[in-house]
Parts: sequence; C-alpha cells; structure tokens
Amino acid sequence: MKRVLFAATAASLLATGRAEPSFPEVSKLSSNPELPDPLTMLDGRKVATREQWFQERRPELKALFQHYMYGWFPPPVPVRGVVTYTDARFFEGQATLKLVTLKLGAAGAPEMHLLMVIPNHRAGPAPVFLGMNFNGNHTVVADTHVPLPTSWMPGREPAVADHRALEAGRGTELHVWELEQTIQRGYAVATCYCGDVEPDTTNAVGGVRETIRRPVASDDWGTIAAWAWGLQRAVDYLLTDSDIDSKHIALVGHSRLGKAAMLAGAFDDRVALVIPLQAGCGGTAPSRGTVGESVQRINTSFPHWFCDEFKKFNTQPDLLPFDQHCLIALCAPRSVLLSQAVEDTWANPAGTFDMLKAADRVYRFLGADGLAAQTMPETNRLVDSNLGFFIRPGKHAMTKQDWQCFLDFADKQWGQPRTE
Repeated sequence: MKRVLFAATAASLLATGRAEPSFPEVSKLSSNPELPDPLTMLDGRKVATREQWFQERRPELKALFQHYMYGWFPPPVPVRGVVTYTDARFFEGQATLKLVTLKLGAAGAPEMHLLMVIPNHRAGPAPVFLGMNFNGNHTVVADTHVPLPTSWMPGREPAVADHRALEAGRGTELHVWELEQTIQRGYAVATCYCGDVEPDTTNAVGGVRETIRRPVASDDWGTIAAWAWGLQRAVDYLLTDSDIDSKHIALVGHSRLGKAAMLAGAFDDRVALVIPLQAGCGGTAPSRGTVGESVQRINTSFPHWFCDEFKKFNTQPDLLPFDQHCLIALCAPRSVLLSQAVEDTWANPAGTFDMLKAADRVYRFLGADGLAAQTMPETNRLVDSNLGFFIRPGKHAMTKQDWQCFLDFADKQWGQPRTE
C-alpha cells in the first residue's frame, strides 16, 4: 500500500528536491539477474497507458535512481547570467565568443562560468550543444580573454600546480571540442568547467554539495548528480539567451561527464537531445554487465560519484530495481545518441547497445520512434534513428570524428540549421 501511495505522490515529492519514499532496504530487494521491465511498477502493476507512464512510473523511476544510485537532487535555485566579455570576430568573424558568469541564488554558492561560441551567419537563434569540460574553459580555446579557473583542478605541471590552473594549459584541448567545425555547421556550443560546480575529488571543498546542500544521509547526492544539477542550471540560463534556440538544446559529455549529461537530460524535459559519449558504468552501460567497469570497481575508485546507497549493490547489482535502460527510457520520446569506440571495452559498447534496445520498448509504447537496428552496427556507420548509436575505431576520447557524428545526428533529428 505504501508503494502505491508513493507512486501517486512522486511528482510532488520530486518537485521539492527531496522525498522520503518507503523504498525497501537493499537487503530486502529481490534478485533479478535479467533487466527489470521499465513498464512494470515497483509494486508489480503493469503500466497500461501513456498517462500512467508520465504520472506514475516515470516519477517512480526518477525517485528510484535518486534513492539507490545518484542521490537526491536539491530543488533549483534562481540563476542570473552576467555577460562579462564578447568578441563578435571570433574564428575570423564566423562566430561570437561570449563569456557568461552564472550566479546561483544561494548564499555562498560557487559561480559557474559559461563559455559560449555562437555562429554569426544564422537566420535565427542557434541550436546549441551544452556540456561540461574536464580542465577549464581556457583549455577549450586559446583566447587570453578567457580567465583561468580559480577552483580546484586535477592534473599536474605544466598545466596545473598545487591543484590550480596555469597558463600553460591554455588551448590544450582545442582538438577535444572542435569548435570551428560545429560553428561552420550552424550550431552553438556552451561549456563550463565541471569543477566550477563540484570538484572531482573526495571531501571536495567549495562546490554545490557543500554550499547548496551538504550530504548527510546515505541517499544524498553524489558528484555525478551535482554535475547534472549544474547542467540544468546552465539550461536555465540558455532559455533566457536570445541567441539560443531554446527548443533545440543538446547535452553532450564524455566519460564521467557523459554520465552527468545522461542523468541531467533524463530528468529535464527542456533538453531535446542527449549525447553521452562513452559514459560506461553508472551512465549508459548496464550495471548488471560482466564486461568492463563494474559497480564495485567504480564505487571503490570514485566513492564520491554516487550516493552511499549505491555502494550496497557492489557485489549484488542484480538487486537493483532498475538498470541504465530505464534512465534512457526517461528521455522518451526525446532523442538519445549513444556513441562508443571499439577499443574502449571498459565502457562496454555492446552492453550499451543492449540498453538502447531495452529502452526502445518504452519509446514504442509511447508511440514514438525508437531504435532502427536490432544488431550493433559496423564501425563508422551511424544509426540515426530517434534512439541512435555509433561506434568508431579507436580509444576512450572525444574526437573530431565524434563531433561529426553528433552534428550529423542533430541534423537528422532537427534539420540543418538555417543560415543567412
């Protein structure tokens, strides 16, 4: 009875950023070595209608993911964007570089610094790829007007000393973001340093988990959820920017930041396209998988990424009442592209494709197009259906070829951007 009551009130509880559902202790969950059915409620009821999916099952899945895996998001805070610099002659006049400081309306909260590159020769607001970067906005472009981050930074000399960014790191990741080809295709790019939101370290200081809501319970948010929450605050700002097409926002992220992009997009209907690149365990690969990184390994190596409840599944992921296909299904009927590399077996490419296949059922149930392939495609062939897939030769990285794939997929889903 309690579970049925929770399903009926999950939407209102989620709106507050915190709920106290009557979910079982992990030891009380039933073992299920197969993938849980995304269209079956926790109490065993079958989802029979579209309305039941959106009003009951989808809120329940969001709550389950927060309670047992990522931790609970706090509610949104007001976001105020302050433009600190513009250059309309960027890339020899092809684009405008815009730097925006996002001030989060909470006492002591860190500021997010958004770097935006917007095509100039467009017929209207530009569709945008939004994502976090690993090492600071100054690494994404070589322009000296982009300030060095002041927050905690991973890495070593010459780019970093004593966890602080150095000038030597400027422009070192031009090849990762490949901004110019994106601009030439008519898309804007917006990115911020993940450490502006939450440093990627245990016992982090100065991030949102210290200033917005400090974790005290076993199901309080971890770093992946903090980054996802930060991406949603960036979306808050983009919706107010007249240069951006608010109906065509894509979230992109690589590796651990792909996990954050997947979570943020699954929970935010304002996002039209989600592209988690090589997101692996805790992102788009199955927790029940036997290839690549395991639940136990990721929780041991990165104990701050997920909530403490997730650690209870280290040796028994079969007890999870969901798997990552359910996270993908939360995006339905919106577009999702999962992209992989042949040599990146740690991210379990085949298992990731299986997650798309399992999520397809929810898309079809809702009357939306899903995955137009039953077997994983050969390398370099883009499956450009609403649920898309791509695998290239090579290793764990974000490359020019990946971006070409992202742009081709966006063109297929949205149509090519209009230019002057």
